[in-house]
Amino acid sequence: MNRKPHVAVLPNLGLGHLIPQLEFAKRLVVHHGIHVSLLLITTNEPSPAQDQLLSSSHLPPDLHIVPLPPVEVDKKIINDGDVLVLTRLCVITDHSLRSLKSVLIALGKPNALVTDIFATQAFDVCKELLIPTYVYVTTSAAFSAFMLYLPKLDSDVNCEFIDLPEPIQVPGCSPIRTHDLLDQAQNRKIDEYKWLLHHFSRLPLASGIFVNSWKDLEPVSIKSIKENPFFKQIPTPPIHPIGPIKQEETLSVVDVECLKWLDKQPPDSVIFVTFGSGGTLSFEQQTELAWGLELSQQRFIWVVRKPTDSTGAGTFFNAGEANENDPKVYLPEGFLDRTQGVGFVVSSWAPQVTILGHHSTGGFLSHCGWNSVLESIVHGVPLVTWPLYAEQRMNSTMLVEDIGVAIKPKIEAGQQNIVGRKEIERVVGMVMEGEEGKVIRSRVKELKESATKALDSSGSSYESLSCVANYWKANHN
Repeated sequence: MNRKPHVAVLPNLGLGHLIPQLEFAKRLVVHHGIHVSLLLITTNEPSPAQDQLLSSSHLPPDLHIVPLPPVEVDKKIINDGDVLVLTRLCVITDHSLRSLKSVLIALGKPNALVTDIFATQAFDVCKELLIPTYVYVTTSAAFSAFMLYLPKLDSDVNCEFIDLPEPIQVPGCSPIRTHDLLDQAQNRKIDEYKWLLHHFSRLPLASGIFVNSWKDLEPVSIKSIKENPFFKQIPTPPIHPIGPIKQEETLSVVDVECLKWLDKQPPDSVIFVTFGSGGTLSFEQQTELAWGLELSQQRFIWVVRKPTDSTGAGTFFNAGEANENDPKVYLPEGFLDRTQGVGFVVSSWAPQVTILGHHSTGGFLSHCGWNSVLESIVHGVPLVTWPLYAEQRMNSTMLVEDIGVAIKPKIEAGQQNIVGRKEIERVVGMVMEGEEGKVIRSRVKELKESATKALDSSGSSYESLSCVANYWKANHN
């Protein structure tokens, strides 16, 4: 008889969802004595990166991977380039969770289930089985506030949000400029928005909301969700800021090569350029970025992927797969020769956490996915923001204007959403050597210390998670 409470954790597809929830599961096991089953949504397209991540040699003994039975999903949904990422994710999840009830019963009905924000179908199953259900939010407290506010905004506003004359005022939080809204909220007629509204409307059904953030990073948003009359009236479930939760990495042979190069560079001299597990650039934008890095004369590590027709989440469903394309084919002619010794180009994938933690890394040009944001702050590395999709524009604005750890490139009029090479040269130079760079570097170092304190045994995030873990223990039969 296992005397420990048993909790199931249900992440969604995509490494950006899986990684933080896997680390959350590890933390429950290692620091709080919880037995965890990680329920895995599976498709017929296995991911090498996911397989490596979930290798049993990296997992603590009380954490078990439980794949949900694979399901047949209309291939048109999975392979059709016209079906957008969130719709594909939600349809696959909807099919997969039809087996959830039988899986939870086979596991002996866990004491609680922690689910992804795009898997709220779990609420209905768990209600039937009398299992308390929590939500794990893989993004910021500010975005959590927006999620909770969206149903009210949807009922109050008749036009498209993008056409509103003023920024959106989430109660008690910083206003959101309409052009910063995530893509899925910019057209209310599309399926992506309907899925968004469906899942966000169900958040009040949760027993609690875990947020990968901490009190000192987002004091205003966290306080608002806890205390603002609007959120109390919803009513909003208890919010538990438990971050920063970041990835632990294992290194491959290719990774070691990259790190050997980094070892030879001076402290704080290298800017790391990457767009997360799913981000890609257009050919034109990638060319401008190459020229901008070269013109800046700063040392760089750049994770390069084959360009797509447009900027966005081009590799969301196959993140981490080896890229057979030679970067020479789609980078400016002579770029690799001209930047040899100054730059290091990696194809498709690099050990982000290890690079950010290296003493030679002094800047991070990032797509502003929340996992990447936290990893940068935890290692005291200032950012150049380059948002691509999802809530990344909102993150970017918050990092620049509210938190003060980033610089954002400007797009000149008439450049059709392309950041030019001279602007890239300017912002890279500024974050690495300029006066503004020194200010944000100082600020991010403060937050690095704050993050460490939040996670130690008397810190706010540790205590926040302990509170829930102790409740599970007290109610465990």
